[in-house]
Amino acid sequence: MEHRRGRRRAGGGAAVRPRGWCCSFGGVPQSPDLRPFPPTSSTGVAASAAAAAAASPVGGGGGGGMGGGVGSRKLPPKSPSISSFHSSPTSSRLAGLGGLIDPRRILSPGRVSPIDLDDSAPLPLPLPLPPPPVSPAAEEVVAVVPAENAAVVVAEKAALPLVVASMREPDACDEAALDLTLFLRGRDGRCVVMELDSTVLCDSSAFFAAMAPPRGVDAAAGGGRRIEVDGVDNVEAFRAAVELMYQSDPLRWLAAAGVSRAIDVLEVSSSIMFERGVKLCLSYIEAVPWNENEEEKLKNLFARCIFDEAISQDVLARLRPHNWSSSEDLTVHLIQSVTNSTNSGARKDMQSLLYGLLSKSSVYQKDLSGLNKESMYNICYACLNLLVDLFDEATEATNHNAQALVIRGSKPFIERISQQTENLNWLFDILVNNDMAEEFVELWAKQDKLISIHEQASPMMRYELSRISASVFIALGKGKVQCRGELRSLLFYGWFSPMMLDFGWLQRCSKGLDVRSLEENLGQALLTLPLKQQQCLFEEWFQCFASRGAECPNLTRAFQVWWRRSFVRSSVEAQR
Repeated sequence: MEHRRGRRRAGGGAAVRPRGWCCSFGGVPQSPDLRPFPPTSSTGVAASAAAAAAASPVGGGGGGGMGGGVGSRKLPPKSPSISSFHSSPTSSRLAGLGGLIDPRRILSPGRVSPIDLDDSAPLPLPLPLPPPPVSPAAEEVVAVVPAENAAVVVAEKAALPLVVASMREPDACDEAALDLTLFLRGRDGRCVVMELDSTVLCDSSAFFAAMAPPRGVDAAAGGGRRIEVDGVDNVEAFRAAVELMYQSDPLRWLAAAGVSRAIDVLEVSSSIMFERGVKLCLSYIEAVPWNENEEEKLKNLFARCIFDEAISQDVLARLRPHNWSSSEDLTVHLIQSVTNSTNSGARKDMQSLLYGLLSKSSVYQKDLSGLNKESMYNICYACLNLLVDLFDEATEATNHNAQALVIRGSKPFIERISQQTENLNWLFDILVNNDMAEEFVELWAKQDKLISIHEQASPMMRYELSRISASVFIALGKGKVQCRGELRSLLFYGWFSPMMLDFGWLQRCSKGLDVRSLEENLGQALLTLPLKQQQCLFEEWFQCFASRGAECPNLTRAFQVWWRRSFVRSSVEAQR
């Protein structure tokens, strides 16, 4: 500090203060690596003298050293020897600079600020100037080069987004082959510039062959041979179609692009009359699987464009059958296959699959053209008749212990009855979802023979009939099926008593049945009957519930509603 004060006081004028930097954002310190090269031997003495003259004070005397004397000068620091330089920590990095770096300038591991420069040391090189600002009117030019391209043309600044690429045959190495410039301008304002070999382009596309200028056009006549295409809907697809002309392995290129891009290239190839590209795209598209979006995209393309039937027939065969026919016969055949299935696991899987396909809310079922009501009820009749026959056989084959015998060579009666019950419940769900279940309610309400067999059959088999009744009652209680009053009354008089008898079995062997939903919707369906009929049924339920408790469905909420409607409201109206 004393030395610095002495330098400020010397001469009474402004003193030269050494530059320094310490954790400041004002600027980056000069690196010792950027110090200028020392002068040669012929000019070394003169340079040292000039540095000494510049360091001496002007117009004042003084002493030297730490005492503040004026007139003394320092000798330039000695250059480090080769041995000491190579022994420094940074010798391997700075070996190429020889003795140009002052060893005092090498930073220690914990140092933040560099050592102050001596007055005799050469001034460091200035930092490079920042690049000039870019005009806001100009935009960046992006160069995109495919793998087979050999060169990239540097484009000038343009007002619109610009993509520059050059195309040539993979084996070609002569830049003179790129003799045509193709300008593509999209509707969105995007531009693509491609340097192409006109021979390949015109031989591949009749559209470009008719647009290409003659070969006599030179640069003086208009900047070389060029083709401009304006109003392109999909610039990327157009460019990809042009790139396809120059590919040595086009099918591999299409496989890397994917089906969606291949469909776009197919459309562009058709518009520019690139016949080889159309064949290549159709050949690739036909050989690979599609997802639903790609299939819809392909259907829309075939609806807009017309392709040669000879080359597109394979793709059309995958899109639609040649002979259109109704799916009614196929649907009936599939449903019959499910109802006749003997494998319980596979039957459940197929039931779930067809239920989703034939559901009214399914994305695959837009109307009821694939579901014939008459055919569906024919299958229902067949399953009901088979169910009646099974109960007849089971009743005749029952021994004195009320155990059903197993006929040799066939499955037990319980398993076969359960299979037909599942079939009927499944068919009923399909009919409900397609608003065709009213006739099924009537069909089930008029099963007098099954109702009479129910009283004689074993409880472990007869509760399967109540599972069908439960599905019907739930649908009526939710309002999914609308039937006339006499049909609902007939249904309750036939199947309400068997339901209360089998409710305990339904709780223990629900097989997917929601018992709580059954209780709620059974009461709601009962409330749709006339009040007089409700009274008879609720009295029957009350006696059963009082004696059996949890083995009987809980209809207390519906009973309260019936009581209020029958007595509380009527007494109020009588007082009026």
